[in-house]
Amino acid sequence: MALVAGTGLAAVTGVGSAAASPAHRPHVVKTLPGDYIAPLQFAVSGRTVAVADSGASALYLVGHPKPIAFGGTPTKNPEASGDLAGVDVEHGRIGYTQSNADHTDTRFTVLHHGKKVLQVSLSRYEKHHNPDGRITYGFTDPSKVSDTCREQMKTAGLDVVYRGQVDSHPYAVAGLRDGSWLVADAGGNDILRISQRGHVSTVAVLPPQTVTIGSELAGRFGVTACIGLRYRFEAVPTDVEVSKGGIWATTLPGGAGGLGSVYRVGWSGWTHRVATGFAEATNLAVSPSGRIYVVQLGQGVFTPTKHGPKLVAALPGAAAVEWANGRLYASTAPAVTGGTGPGHVVVLK
Repeated sequence: MALVAGTGLAAVTGVGSAAASPAHRPHVVKTLPGDYIAPLQFAVSGRTVAVADSGASALYLVGHPKPIAFGGTPTKNPEASGDLAGVDVEHGRIGYTQSNADHTDTRFTVLHHGKKVLQVSLSRYEKHHNPDGRITYGFTDPSKVSDTCREQMKTAGLDVVYRGQVDSHPYAVAGLRDGSWLVADAGGNDILRISQRGHVSTVAVLPPQTVTIGSELAGRFGVTACIGLRYRFEAVPTDVEVSKGGIWATTLPGGAGGLGSVYRVGWSGWTHRVATGFAEATNLAVSPSGRIYVVQLGQGVFTPTKHGPKLVAALPGAAAVEWANGRLYASTAPAVTGGTGPGHVVVLK
């Protein structure tokens, strides 16, 4: 029931609308050059803007018409395939992730001008370690699951109870000043660290997202006999960021299971949920002052408050957000959210 995103996060995952202030028009200062199919992740470092276009499975630098990587491979071969998802830029290095169609071959690659390309197999690490393998997902109390509920779950292709499975879909990247990298693996439900030399280790496993099955969710899957029962969905981290406050991550519960959250993550592996209530939380940014910005897919940029998510900028087709150069940048991906036309990277006031 983990999220499987090929060309985008098009799966419906929210079970309700998040609280927000009245919608208003965003103040777009500038639209950067370049048309994209699904720019679900991008990174800004000074004047360098790198865009991971999942729809084209290509990595672009704004201002350069040709991609610098296709399908996860630093090549100009347009026939190469693969889901190129996350990207970040740190001290002139570009790190990005790639997954093949069935997630059996997932990789992290670092490009650094004048130096040998570093490529690390994350699917191999997942196969050998499976960090969430000890986590139990599914119904919190299987003894309360009726035979009818079990049959409906089976028909829907859902498990009553299961342990974390071997699945890797690296989806977001954050570069660190010491030369290492963090990767949010949406399939593995974890945050990984890759050293300068390519050694992979687990920083933290994001906790299951427990939801009470309501009529809407039950109707969507045809499991009406399960209404009222509590279910542990997989966390599905969609972004990772590093600031003075530490590591931050957004989660998008797999299997259409509830609202997204923001977590603070410790280097020793602890996790603390600092905000929730986000509908389809696909990306976040943290300003130097510690203010958190979260993208609700297709809607806009929000910030958490004690009363729930508050709208900062309504942005149709919103996909990702970054804080850089003292301001917010955002990307739009209309093709992913049911709209038409190309996606762009814009600068917000």
